[in-house]
Amino acid sequence: MRVRDLLAPGAPRLRLLAAEEELDRQVSGVMTTDLQDPGRYLHGGELVLTGMLWRTVPADSDRFVRTIAAGGAVALAAGEAEVGPVPEDLVEACNRHRMPLLAVPEDIAFGAVAEFIGRQVSADRAADLAALVDRHRLLVSAAGGGGLDAVLDLLGGDLDLDCWVLAPTGAVIAGPADRLSAADRDQLVRAHLAARRQRRRPPHRARLATGAYSLLPAAASAEHEAPLADWMLAVAGDITEWTTKRQQLAENLARLVAAERHRRDEGRRLRRRLADEVLALLRRDADPAEISRTLYASSAMAARYESPEPRSQAEDDAWLVLSAEGTGLPEGTVRAVLEEALGATSDRALVAGTGTGAVVVLPVLDGPVPADTVRDLLAPLEAGLGSEGRITLGVSAPVAGAGGLRGALEEARHARRIAASRVGRVCVAGPEELASHVLLLAAVPDEVRRAFRSRLLDKVVGYDLEHQADLVRTLEAFLRSDGSWTRCAAQLHVHVNTLRYRIGRIEELTGRDLSRLEDRVDFYLALELA
Repeated sequence: MRVRDLLAPGAPRLRLLAAEEELDRQVSGVMTTDLQDPGRYLHGGELVLTGMLWRTVPADSDRFVRTIAAGGAVALAAGEAEVGPVPEDLVEACNRHRMPLLAVPEDIAFGAVAEFIGRQVSADRAADLAALVDRHRLLVSAAGGGGLDAVLDLLGGDLDLDCWVLAPTGAVIAGPADRLSAADRDQLVRAHLAARRQRRRPPHRARLATGAYSLLPAAASAEHEAPLADWMLAVAGDITEWTTKRQQLAENLARLVAAERHRRDEGRRLRRRLADEVLALLRRDADPAEISRTLYASSAMAARYESPEPRSQAEDDAWLVLSAEGTGLPEGTVRAVLEEALGATSDRALVAGTGTGAVVVLPVLDGPVPADTVRDLLAPLEAGLGSEGRITLGVSAPVAGAGGLRGALEEARHARRIAASRVGRVCVAGPEELASHVLLLAAVPDEVRRAFRSRLLDKVVGYDLEHQADLVRTLEAFLRSDGSWTRCAAQLHVHVNTLRYRIGRIEELTGRDLSRLEDRVDFYLALELA
């Protein structure tokens, strides 16, 4: 349909206020918003419905119209039910940007406008469902309701179209989880994150053993600008081969998901403030009773708004602390990533932001969270980090009650330093490593570490490069075998005499004696540093 069809007999009683010369624009959908900057949710061709709640001063009108014009909107309809008649500054802004402006009288519901447009653009069954998705999106935006699973079930039943909403860790937010294996989810998320990192235009496509999939981003709110934390819509099939109407269905569904994500982020604002307050209390070593009250408030909020089965936190409940840091990532990214990753584990996780890092206070409801679990949870993010991006994270041991959280925070920070000393894009260390030499190595300055490693291993590494002698691997096996010649030779599948020759060569190159405990310890530490 065209914009002028909204003024024809039988259409809702709208009044044209600006840009009459642009009425032949094609309308392909509807978006309802009162965000100050809704551009990220526009895909082009929309009529934007707004209650004008974003307007506080006249200058806001030009900024809003400029944003939706850049996003591809074809017209603006302003409702008069909330703030009264359309202001003249909005009319002037629409004329400047050649944006048709329609006034929606207070007795005309936005839903009626959306349904009229839906009927006009529905040329086939797929378009009918696209309009239904639009109406669901309006409900999500205006009423704060969910319903993603219901929409995806509808599409699957009526169009045999399988869709999933996935978190960046591969967790299923909505959709038939039993019809997409964990391995497939992992591959899809990695493909999507890699495409986002390379700034490829969506839809991104992935071909797995189970078939082709199309991947569409559902951008997070503008608050943190963290693509690593965005949801994604995975659609079975290659949508670039679909009809235009069916492609619009997928695009409208992605907008619905983005709106639901934004609603969920808005609901987390108070939780984030409480998390920051808990971190501030821990940093100044506040009274445990004060910390406990803040934790209880957070648990009560989760029970009220997020948890289907409310469960309060007692004063002696156990907690974990996680300390994380991001390298080569925008501020807020690590916080947003951990909110998504740990939100699937516990709806009571408190994630405080510390610039490029984050601190998590996590209740232990089902037993401790080992470092390996956190590492596996975050592993898919490697595809979106790039060559410079890195996340390091330390996990504390469980502590009982708020009184132990200060010590747990320090323990988590020490563990994170251990993780930072390792090679890899996502590195995690747990409390079990704090009683070993690894803690000492993490505290050693980088230049000292490099010098120590170089003095012991450079000649051995150089000899290997020149002669392919396999001395470094032999040294590692020898130390793992506690100096046992027979066990080490068996592990390397070589004769004992060959092993003795290699060890002798290492001792000649380094001037060390591998029969001495002190020299073995030095070599072991040097290999750990490597």
